Amino acid sequence: MKKITLLFVFLMTTAIFLAQEQPFYATMDATDAIELQKELPDDIQIIATKQNQSAVFISEEAAHTLHRNVLTHGPGYVFKASKEKALQAIEPKVPKTERRVLDFTINQDAAVAEALDLVEAQNIEDQILELQAYGTRYHTKPQAEQSVLDLKDKWEAMAQAANRDDVSVRIVNHVNTGMPSAVMTIEGAENPDEFVIIGGHIDSTAPGSGNNTAPGADDDASGISTITEVARVLFETDFVPNRTVEFMAFAAEEIGLVGSAEIAEEYSNNNVNVIAYVQFDMTNFPGSANDVYITTDSYNSNDLNAYLIELMEYYNGASSEHEITYGTTACNYGCSDHFSWADNGYEAAFPFEASFSESNPSIHTSGDTYDVTGDAFKAAKFAKLGLEFVIETAKSNTLSVSEISGLDFDFIVANKILNYKIKNSTDRLEKMAVIDVSGKQVLTATDLGQQGTISLESLSQGFYVAVFTTDANKKLTKKFIVN
Repeated sequence: MKKITLLFVFLMTTAIFLAQEQPFYATMDATDAIELQKELPDDIQIIATKQNQSAVFISEEAAHTLHRNVLTHGPGYVFKASKEKALQAIEPKVPKTERRVLDFTINQDAAVAEALDLVEAQNIEDQILELQAYGTRYHTKPQAEQSVLDLKDKWEAMAQAANRDDVSVRIVNHVNTGMPSAVMTIEGAENPDEFVIIGGHIDSTAPGSGNNTAPGADDDASGISTITEVARVLFETDFVPNRTVEFMAFAAEEIGLVGSAEIAEEYSNNNVNVIAYVQFDMTNFPGSANDVYITTDSYNSNDLNAYLIELMEYYNGASSEHEITYGTTACNYGCSDHFSWADNGYEAAFPFEASFSESNPSIHTSGDTYDVTGDAFKAAKFAKLGLEFVIETAKSNTLSVSEISGLDFDFIVANKILNYKIKNSTDRLEKMAVIDVSGKQVLTATDLGQQGTISLESLSQGFYVAVFTTDANKKLTKKFIVN
């Protein structure tokens, strides 16, 4: 009986490891599927198409060709375990919850200020080098599993050192890969059933080396190291969230978002209330002029993108010692694990290291090593954005008052007219800028005084952020929708 069991385990493991050496089911962009079929008609079968997505049966060669042909960070497709799952995946999605990003506030000035000052680039560098030292973290290699188990131990040690009995770390085993994922949970003190999640993938790939040398320093040791630094700082500041916060290190992103897809689907099936998800995948290559590039693909949440912009405008402006400059870019279909969350109806966003055409050219090669990026100063900026996002969305159960929340400020948008008024204060508004979800400044006004109106007739329908600056150089941000 024991021999039969061992044989069964061996066969199942072998089947998982060889899964993508044989044709497999997936979903991808419909236009890409048509173009790929023209180039390799014997290597891809288009099963069905709904809107802009196709369910396909694809060979490994076609999958590699897709990645070479399409400007994308990830594989350009999403692995599906069966034809039925591929067909189900292209059906229109229903949002899991009502959109509440408009209700996200910025009022945790004290907690955020303390956290930003504690971010250490050296910690991120050390963690990147630890992950790089495995040599490869390709999902079929034993080093991949070991890297996850070691990360679990590290996260647990961090929580124990901080005497946190509200923190747990678990291993998540998967159906379609032998590599596990790791999840660290900080239970919410007041609303534990509401989840704020940040994550990245811990696997790596370098097909040219047979995946035997795949250091994956930037892709994505940098992202895992960034969220680890976020967790370290939260523990150092004794941050206790009102909502539950989770940190996720996903398996097998490089072969079609396998780990994150299984976890996001499980959360969706169990009706887990994920308020927002933000992906950290490649945070350290200084390929473009700006520090952070918000991805604006159709499956990303415009509302959540605007909130990340709002955070950077509020906390990281040009006059701040923690300045973060930002732009926008496109990532394309299934480019990283945030797609898995968006695909299950959740609000998801992906801040990236550069414009995609200028991102790290060494990824997916044996040359993706830390020395290519120089230092972790850039990744530290992503850790700061991660801290702002977690602290402001999960909120502390310790009262933290914004330095200008004491302003009695009326702000109403109706019929394309913005009305504002400061009451019971001598503060004056020097200027205002309106920013759209692509990060562009689309409207400005100066010398606003204490009250007035501003026409929004020039703005098209959509989601915007208004950034007010007082005569004392304090920032006040407001989100609004133009109908």
